[in-house]
Amino acid sequence: MAVIEAGQTEPTGDEVLILADHYRCDFKFFISNEQVAPFEQTETLYRAHGSDFTKGDRRAVQDFLYLCETEDFLMRELGRTPKSFSFAPRGNFFKGHGETAAASLRAALGYSDREVPRDVYAEFRSVGVHVFRRKLGNSNISGLFIMHPVAGKCALINHSEDIYRQRFSAAHEMAHAIFDFTQGASVSFEGSSGSDMVELRANRFASCFLMPPAFLARLPDPSRWTDAEAQRWSNELRVSCVALAIALKESKLIDASTYNRIRNLRVPREAKIDPELPESLSATQRERKARLLELGLSNHYVGLCFEGFSAGIISIGRLAEALLCSHGELAELAALYGRTLHGH
Repeated sequence: MAVIEAGQTEPTGDEVLILADHYRCDFKFFISNEQVAPFEQTETLYRAHGSDFTKGDRRAVQDFLYLCETEDFLMRELGRTPKSFSFAPRGNFFKGHGETAAASLRAALGYSDREVPRDVYAEFRSVGVHVFRRKLGNSNISGLFIMHPVAGKCALINHSEDIYRQRFSAAHEMAHAIFDFTQGASVSFEGSSGSDMVELRANRFASCFLMPPAFLARLPDPSRWTDAEAQRWSNELRVSCVALAIALKESKLIDASTYNRIRNLRVPREAKIDPELPESLSATQRERKARLLELGLSNHYVGLCFEGFSAGIISIGRLAEALLCSHGELAELAALYGRTLHGH
C-alpha cells in the first residue's frame, strides 16, 4: 500500500477494485485524472479537524458519501427531478442573509408565515440536497456539508444528537448548501458559531426557517408563559427550548430573565416527535428503523433503492450493497418496509 501511495508502482486492476470497494467509491475515480474522488473532498476537513474524527467517524463519512452518490444515481434513473432553488445574498449583513434566505425558501416550498415545516429532511431533499442522518462517535459534531463532485450538495446530520437538535442542524447545513457550497466542505460543531459570521448566518437561517419571526410575533405573550407553556410551544415548533429562547430574544419578545428561564427548560424526550419514525410504527418496527437511521438509511432512501430494484435499474446484489447489508438480510429489510424482492 505504501509503494502505491508513494507512486512507486501502479496498482493492478484487482487492487483498484479492492481500493474502490474499501472507499465505497466508483473505480473510475482511481483511473481518471479528470475526476475528483469524493473522499478527496473530505481530506480538507480531516486536515483541519483530524483529531475530531475517529476512525469510525471517517468510515461513517465514507458510507455517507456512497449513499449520496447512490441516491443521486437512482433519482436520475427514476426521473426524480428536484425543485430548483437558489438565493443570491446582497450586502454584508450576514444575519440578514440568513433571515431573507429562510423566508425565500419557505415561500418556494409553499409555507405561509403561520405554518411550521414538520419534516425538514423531506423539504431539503425536495430542493436537491442529499440529507442523511448518521451516528457519529464525536457528539460535538453537529453535521457536515460536502459538495460531492457527482451528487452535488450533501449534508450529514449527526444522529447521536437530540432529535430536535438534529432538526436544527439539518436547517443549519441547508444554509451552507445555499451560501457556502463553493467552499467544497465544512464541518459544524455544537455551539461553535461565536463570532464566525458564516456560522452565525447559518444559525440565523435555521432559526428563521423553523421559527419565522412573523410566526413568533403572533404567539401569546411569551413573557407570561409558564414553564409548561414554554415546553409546549417548543414541542409544537419541534425545537429545543434553547433554540426557542434565542429566537424569542432575537425578536425582542422576552427579557433576559425570561430568556434564561426558558433556555434552561427541556422538552421530555418521550414527547418529542421524529418525522422519520412516525407513531404509526409498532415498537419493534420503530426500534429496527431507528437502528437503520443510525446508519443513514431513511425511509426516503430505502424506498428509492427498492424502486430502483423493481424497475430493473439495479441488481439484487447492488440493492444489498446500497442498503449496507448482506444478501441474506434483504428479505427482512424488504418486509420491514413493506417491499418485495420478487415479481419486479
